[in-house]
Amino acid sequence: MRIFVTGASGWIGSAVVAELIASGHAVVGLARSDASAGALAAAGAEVQRGTLDDLDVIGAAADKSDGVIHLAFKHDLAFTGDFQGAAQADRHAVDAFGEVLAGSDRPLVIASGVLGLSPGHLFTEEDGHAVNPALPPGPQARWATAEFTLSLADRGVRSSIVRLSPTCHGDGDNGFMATLVGIARDTGISGYIGDGSNRWPAVHRLDAAHLFCVALEKAPAGSTLHGVAEEGVMTRDIAEVIGRHLDVPVVSVDPADAGHFSFLAHFFGLDCPASSTITRELLDWQPTRPGLLEDLDRGHYFG
Repeated sequence: MRIFVTGASGWIGSAVVAELIASGHAVVGLARSDASAGALAAAGAEVQRGTLDDLDVIGAAADKSDGVIHLAFKHDLAFTGDFQGAAQADRHAVDAFGEVLAGSDRPLVIASGVLGLSPGHLFTEEDGHAVNPALPPGPQARWATAEFTLSLADRGVRSSIVRLSPTCHGDGDNGFMATLVGIARDTGISGYIGDGSNRWPAVHRLDAAHLFCVALEKAPAGSTLHGVAEEGVMTRDIAEVIGRHLDVPVVSVDPADAGHFSFLAHFFGLDCPASSTITRELLDWQPTRPGLLEDLDRGHYFG
């Protein structure tokens, strides 16, 4: 199949592109910069220059494809104060995809997340489909886009959403785990919030990439899938591995001291275990890569 991929040069996207090509698919990747275009070409993908705001461009690319994997999101905008704007751009892109794919039974797979949707209990694929008034406006808008994507099944699109773990780890990760390592280096302590018993789901980047490819090929229309290999790793255990590698004390940080963890403070204190049992049974997806603590222990986060 000819697959159009947004976010194709990103952390997850580059792994998805490699997996698609290895599986015999032709890939067209969206690139907004020369560097991204070069990386895609080197990986063996066709390059489509443009951004998420170029709705005519991405719509035409989707129309010429046999399926779409949508991974791009304006994280730079979201994490500098305009999450709402990033979420709106995401919705406009999905609207464009839905318009050209309607009635074709072609697949549309988009990335979503599990973090914060239902703290405190084991979150399954069947959960999180009702409006949650506790979500801030930006995350609420992104949630609505995921639900809209599922509704495209009624318009003849084989749509699915992959809710990713907050930690998609692996060699080269610059996300939450790398940020925690940097904070521990800078402050001289490896911290966790409260008693550190709160849990974070995790998945290796390559296992997540495989799930997107399997979803593209096999997921029934309207599927909610969880990119979760480990239901919940205790944050205290994460802090202990980081502390051991950096040879710094491992200590509890008062929840009121939000400044210690900077923008991560709210997220890192959440207890958000999540299950992928339904996903595994539906698609025969079996994560095989190292777990989060084992991956941290391999040392590449500390080089």
